[in-house]
Amino acid sequence: MSDFDALQAAIRRHADERQAEQRACEAFLNALYHALRTSSGPGLPLNNVTLDPTPDPDSRLRPPPPGGWHAAWLRLGLCEVLVRVRREGGAFVGEYGQSGTFHLPHVSEDDLIALARRLLRDVAATYAGEDRAARPEVPLN
Repeated sequence: MSDFDALQAAIRRHADERQAEQRACEAFLNALYHALRTSSGPGLPLNNVTLDPTPDPDSRLRPPPPGGWHAAWLRLGLCEVLVRVRREGGAFVGEYGQSGTFHLPHVSEDDLIALARRLLRDVAATYAGEDRAARPEVPLN
């Protein structure tokens, strides 16, 4: 078997795992989008939030290997923020904006709302010129 054939076999062998991760990460990003829309509370939807899935700009392989990043641009009114997410040991691990990170071992509606509110606060602080490193970490719950 040539090296090329070995590469093709490895890609095929892990296709189901990759596709399951991709579906889970896309579902997470979609759920975060919905959490952002409802982050102001019941009956107060944010109508100027949109989701634009995109290939991860830092990815050097397509399709992403197992454990690879999946990304989307979230438009939040006048700005856009790139959110990247991947699965790590059953948890969702991600990055957003300039330096925001998250690790969610369990994903509930409350967890997503808390993440959405933290994301909004962090992006607002970035535009306000506040140093995130000087602010204490805000817990998700």
